[in-house]
Amino acid sequence: MTKPAPLPETFADQPLTFTIPSRDVRGRIVRLDAALDEILSAHDYPPPIALLLAEALVLVSLMGSLLKDDASQLTMQAQTQSGAVRLLVCDYRAGALRGYVDFDRERLAELGANPSLYALFGQGYLAITFDLAEKQGRYQGIVPLEGETLGAACEHYFVQSEQVPTLVRTAVRIEGGRTRAAGLLLQYLPEGEEGRERLHAQDVSPAWEHISVLGGSLRHDELLDPALSLDAIVWRLFHEEDEIRIVPGHPIFRGCRCSAKHYLGVLGKFAQEDLAEMRDEEGIIRVDCAFCSRQFAIAA
Repeated sequence: MTKPAPLPETFADQPLTFTIPSRDVRGRIVRLDAALDEILSAHDYPPPIALLLAEALVLVSLMGSLLKDDASQLTMQAQTQSGAVRLLVCDYRAGALRGYVDFDRERLAELGANPSLYALFGQGYLAITFDLAEKQGRYQGIVPLEGETLGAACEHYFVQSEQVPTLVRTAVRIEGGRTRAAGLLLQYLPEGEEGRERLHAQDVSPAWEHISVLGGSLRHDELLDPALSLDAIVWRLFHEEDEIRIVPGHPIFRGCRCSAKHYLGVLGKFAQEDLAEMRDEEGIIRVDCAFCSRQFAIAA
């Protein structure tokens, strides 16, 4: 009998999804490379903002890969009334990833080279929204932007809003003029992933404590090592477990959905008097896409 060829290993721009059945744990791990470069290249982001957006894009890739339907979308938005960052928004749908940060350059310069999350956002909040396909509805959780990283805020979201014990680890680095980012997400789901009551965070079993300790041992340099496959990382962490089921997720790419056709449809919902105010001297409405920094001239 011919032995089937092994599946190719996953290195970057594609999340690896896995489960550890004996521990009632599911996980996601991802490393962003070319997709991250393309998203960041749309704007001249200074290093602190590039690092912030890179971490956000990793988190959205991890959480977005939890979605079951390709038509569903996850959106993460961080906002403040007083910080140097006015708005951070990212979304994910079936591998299509995009993100943007609006910030005050002068205020950012005053914060120095390595500003904390609090320095960037002040009294900010994080909103995570799941738009589910097939009329399954839309639900959102909002948590304060507390802790040292966006990853810590996402952990808090899952514990507070979904009662799901969660571990998040992210690593972001700028080297050689390029930004690199990667992350790991682990969740304890003893009652199954869908349609059953979740375990409350305080009822955590030794099984989850064991897995979370292993996941927490993952080093930044391992996450960011381009020569180390994501499969190898999962194996290093959990090779003593009885069974690990691994499935590659959707390839990740910059997924800005802007187009002249899209904006023409949006503008078609406005009243004629509103459209008249939007037109310039040439009768054109010019629409800027913040995500990809493109401008569309619409003769609406």
